[in-house]
Amino acid sequence: MAKLHTAERVSAQDASDNYVFQRPILAYHKASEIVSGRVLEIGTGMGYGVRIVAPHTEEFITIDKSEAYAEPLPENARFLQMAAPPIRFEDESFDYVISFQVIEHIKQDKEFVKEVWRVLKKGGRFIVSTPNAPMSLTRNPWHVREYTGEELQALLGREFSQVEIYGVNGNEKIMEYYEKNRKGVEKITRFDILDLQHRLPRWILQIPYDILNRINRRRLLKGNQELTTSIKMEEYNVGELSEKSFDLYFIAKK
Repeated sequence: MAKLHTAERVSAQDASDNYVFQRPILAYHKASEIVSGRVLEIGTGMGYGVRIVAPHTEEFITIDKSEAYAEPLPENARFLQMAAPPIRFEDESFDYVISFQVIEHIKQDKEFVKEVWRVLKKGGRFIVSTPNAPMSLTRNPWHVREYTGEELQALLGREFSQVEIYGVNGNEKIMEYYEKNRKGVEKITRFDILDLQHRLPRWILQIPYDILNRINRRRLLKGNQELTTSIKMEEYNVGELSEKSFDLYFIAKK
């Protein structure tokens, strides 16, 4: 398991993270239905995706800029500490590249996509997820940017010949939690009368954001224990993209 550096790296062990944690789990399970051959994951994070996806591959390599503890790894998997871009592998090395909740953290997103295209074999696919900008409740200073569906499609379309567009959607239970979360965020941001969240540099806001985010999640857990802990991966689905989709889930073909 990787060290928990920020509220960005959610954990299955913290019940207050459950609502957020179940979404990337779904992304990994959907990817496991698609991938085969040699697969690269960019962004190991907490390492919980390795055991979901690796059994469906011949070789699974996962990279992260931070040290990760995904041990013991499956026999066909290995971890490398590596920041991207660049992606330090030879041209046409992989059948699939997956990267979930990562691209929003990368300053050089055009170079990142170009590098993914380079290391993919012809006909290979890039499976990527990232938050859907219209559903964000406040500025996340850990993110360099967030994308609309049109923006991500345009970014991937610069390099890839075909882009399949999906969204990660939630059922009524998910939307109930989202609404309670929205109200909690509004209680905090109402004090930001000068709109400092959009005026100050990201680095100044990161620690306050982390603290307030964690406080809000735990307050929601305390007041809504059953709702928060009962959310399962199945409450989400990958389907048609809309403004109310929580994440963009795109598959780009080389």
